[in-house]
Amino acid sequence: MKKTVFLAAALLMGASAFAQEKEEKVYLPEAEDWAIGIDATPFLSYFGNFIGGNDGNAAPSWNYLTNNQTITGKYFKTEEMAYRASFRLGFGSMGDTRMVSDRTVTTAPDFPELPSEVENKMKSSFTNIGLAGGIEYRKGKGRLQGFYGAELGISYSSSKETYEYGNALTVSTASAPVFVDAADDFGSNITTDPYGNAARVLESKNASSFGIGLRGFIGAEYFILPKLAIGGEFGWGLVFNSTGATSTTTESVGVNSGGNESVEEITVESGKSNGFGIDTDSNNSVFGPAGSIRLTFHF
Repeated sequence: MKKTVFLAAALLMGASAFAQEKEEKVYLPEAEDWAIGIDATPFLSYFGNFIGGNDGNAAPSWNYLTNNQTITGKYFKTEEMAYRASFRLGFGSMGDTRMVSDRTVTTAPDFPELPSEVENKMKSSFTNIGLAGGIEYRKGKGRLQGFYGAELGISYSSSKETYEYGNALTVSTASAPVFVDAADDFGSNITTDPYGNAARVLESKNASSFGIGLRGFIGAEYFILPKLAIGGEFGWGLVFNSTGATSTTTESVGVNSGGNESVEEITVESGKSNGFGIDTDSNNSVFGPAGSIRLTFHF
């Protein structure tokens, strides 16, 4: 009888150990698994407000993990080693065409003719690039996993607006003078030149920014469900950031010191800046915020 009980207990323990091992394999990432990470804060806030009985609790949203809105993921080469990557590649442009009165025409149209018109055109464009790649090693037992590694990242962004006007500016002595007027306004293109003359923008370039950094990281995550982990990481490394000059080109009608009136283009630029540092992620903006709580989905 004792032998039978002992044998049954041994079998039960063996089955339990096998089940636990099987469970861990289901919960933890395996070789050739892919993973993506998102910000866990909206979900934690939602459940916290739900428990607290907040009547205005908003549904959680699927947010990017980094401040520069990169898609962040991993590929597991083995159960204990993964390649990490972050990716954002954005280009875009928009055009706007508006018909305005031809201000060089001084005679009124004769019925049934329509007033003469010309085209004003505006075009805006932007570029956003964020790329990072690295390697991650994992260590741990059961659902609690630690990880560490290193990665390299770069970021770049720029944007500009250009304007074309159907009515060319002229001096006051012209037979039908054309001056800067709200009729050629797109909303923000009417300004003043450095001499105080009314001016309209031909091209506006926002400051471009570039960053490159190398960091080491260490973190931990816990698998709350099969292939679903919550965790976070800290990093330390070096980063170089550079911000270019803004540039605005305008055209205006002005009078020089000799009393001569003319139409001129003037370009005004701001200063540039750059910086270099070695610090924690809180002062290293290439890779996103430090200590962020994240959800990672493996599949």
